[in-house]
Amino acid sequence: MKIAIAAGSKDPSGEVSPISGRAEYYLIFEQGKLVKTLANPFKIGGGGAGPSVVQMLHNEGVQKIISGKFGEKMIEAMEEKGIKHVVLTGKSVEEAAKEGEE
Repeated sequence: MKIAIAAGSKDPSGEVSPISGRAEYYLIFEQGKLVKTLANPFKIGGGGAGPSVVQMLHNEGVQKIISGKFGEKMIEAMEEKGIKHVVLTGKSVEEAAKEGEE
């Protein structure tokens, strides 16, 4: 399963971002291993960041997104694409990746 985790940096030992649509980065894990790091092109700009991020991650084959918080429009977009989501705070990105696999 491909899992994308909202992060404030490229460092997998950093904390899960408290925001999703405007998170700095998304770190993508598969079977517990970091396979890709994406800078979020939607972190700055007008409305619609959440659904745009969901489309970007869907294009990467992501099946679950983990973040500290999700907006209503982002949740709707994930549901439309069949992507699961988990709210998780106070954990490192690496820890979140392990928990996300369970």
